[in-house]
Amino acid sequence: MLTKRIIPCLDIRSRRVTKGVRFQHNVDLGDPVEMAARYYADGCDELVFYDITASAERRAIDIDMVAAVARAVHIPFAVGGGISGLDDMRRVLLAGAEKISVNSLAVTNPQIIADGAKAFGSQCMVLGMDPLAVADRSRFPSGYQITIRGFRERTDLDALEWARRAERLGAGEIVVNSVDADGTRQGYELGLTRLIAENVGIPVVASGGAGCPAHLAAVFRDAHADAAIIAGMIHSGEYTIAGIKAELAQAGIPIRKRW
Repeated sequence: MLTKRIIPCLDIRSRRVTKGVRFQHNVDLGDPVEMAARYYADGCDELVFYDITASAERRAIDIDMVAAVARAVHIPFAVGGGISGLDDMRRVLLAGAEKISVNSLAVTNPQIIADGAKAFGSQCMVLGMDPLAVADRSRFPSGYQITIRGFRERTDLDALEWARRAERLGAGEIVVNSVDADGTRQGYELGLTRLIAENVGIPVVASGGAGCPAHLAAVFRDAHADAAIIAGMIHSGEYTIAGIKAELAQAGIPIRKRW
């Protein structure tokens, strides 16, 4: 049985880790390189860094930060936000990241997924999606509408249709971040995660809403996620990655053991 991955997420603003609820009321949490090194030492499987204002502000990703993280950790990590094309992707990968996450850019220019997969391999291309639950099933048959630019703009894309299209274009993984659950620590949106996981053939990463180890167990067991992103529950110091893994193992969830 494939083991499940636990991936701390560090939302970056002005080269500081920040955390809020649905990208609002954010508070400063610390230096991203120091936090990455701490989570690496505690046993995380991967890391992901999102520059949460780069797309809205239409500026480039901080390559120096990416390189500093690559020197501090020896596990795969993904970078998203501020990616405008293949040149930016190349710089991020050469700086030491293993994966590129595209979200708003992929919606406005879907061909970038195919171009990135061709240039660097599908394993490098991660589609990040921010679906919002909606009642209009005539326009959005899945019940979820894709938003972009940090939840600031709604699109005409249905979440499931977009996930399937991204897979066809060459995405190697999909991060499903629930707008409604983001930052709430009330649990992942299981129905949304299961919907995507059961209808694509590539790994699906659950994101948004983790508050305790039981939430991870549920999204792995009941929604078939291949990995889970966590943030507030470890940023607060309430849980450690080692402790989370121990609880998941006790619950019968196959997890990775580094040592």
